[in-house]
Formats: sequence, C-alpha cells, structure tokens
Amino acid sequence: MSPEEIVDGQLAAYNARDLDKFLEYYVEDVPVYAFPSGELLTDRSGPAFRERYAALFASSPGLHAELVSRVTHGRIVIDQERVTGFMGGEERSAVALYEVGEERVERVWFAV
Repeated sequence: MSPEEIVDGQLAAYNARDLDKFLEYYVEDVPVYAFPSGELLTDRSGPAFRERYAALFASSPGLHAELVSRVTHGRIVIDQERVTGFMGGEERSAVALYEVGEERVERVWFAV
C-alpha cells in the first residue's frame, strides 16, 4: 500500500471507532510525539496507546475526522483534519504528521 492508503485506512478505522482495525495500521511500538516540543505522548508497545483510543472512542460516539488537506513527501504524510464529536461534541482542528513504513505508520507527531 502507498503511504496515503495506509493513512486513509487508519482514518477510516478511526471514524468507524474500530479500535482493533485502527491499531493494525501502526507498528507495534509506534511513538506518538507532541509537536513542536517533541514530548513523547504514548507508544503502542504498552497498553497506553490502546487505552487512550479505547477511552476516546467510548466517550465520543459521534467522533468524526474530516480530511481538510494533505501534503505527501515520500513516506511522510501530513494531514490537516477537522474533528467533530470529540469528547461530548467538541470540534477541533488537528494536524498530524505520519512517518509511514512499508506496511504501517512508524511514527506520529501531533501539533498541540
């Protein structure tokens, strides 16, 4: 799959709130960083990544991320998204930078 197809797949699983499918698009030990601080937010090797998204999906039944724009440079995909239904209806703008390997997302940065 192309980097865009991998990122599209995880976005579709996110919108379906399908936790197991969502996790399939990430390497086992994916680090998730805050940008620009570089702070490590979580990694999938432990329960933190799963628990973070399980809690989000459970508390946000109307959760939906709409792709606003995308820039792809090689294996780097940068998405700007409009997220609605977040934690009881909140709307947010989000930017995510994905470093994509041959089969899965290997690193993620979120602008915070």
